[in-house]
Amino acid sequence: MSIDVTPHLNFRGRARAALEHYRSVFGGELVIATYGDLGSQDPAEADQVVFGQVISPDGFRVMAYDVPAARPWSAGDDPFFVSVRSADPAEITERWERLAEGATVVQPLGPAAWAPLYGMLTDPFGVTWVLDVAPAG
Repeated sequence: MSIDVTPHLNFRGRARAALEHYRSVFGGELVIATYGDLGSQDPAEADQVVFGQVISPDGFRVMAYDVPAARPWSAGDDPFFVSVRSADPAEITERWERLAEGATVVQPLGPAAWAPLYGMLTDPFGVTWVLDVAPAG
């Protein structure tokens, strides 16, 4: 049996921009359906994302949507981290450099006691990312 886990990120009006950013970092296919696509009559939310995802050939997956105004929503304080791990330091470094554009670096990418490379940053959309290289062994 196999199971996939995909982070599903919730935004208020910023899901499209976030998904486009993640596609620019990780590559892959971007799929977006809007509330308008599903027949919403609310012009204020018609262009907002009801379903969105990025799936790249190397296995990266993320989903996102815009929480409708009728539902309560708060970004909160560090409610989750998205972890990206690879055995390849060059791959992690490349992704780090792309994600770091416009981000707040919490922990610079570098050696850690538990990993050859580890770093944490919060992107312009408020999502905290943890990138690391899996230890050998």
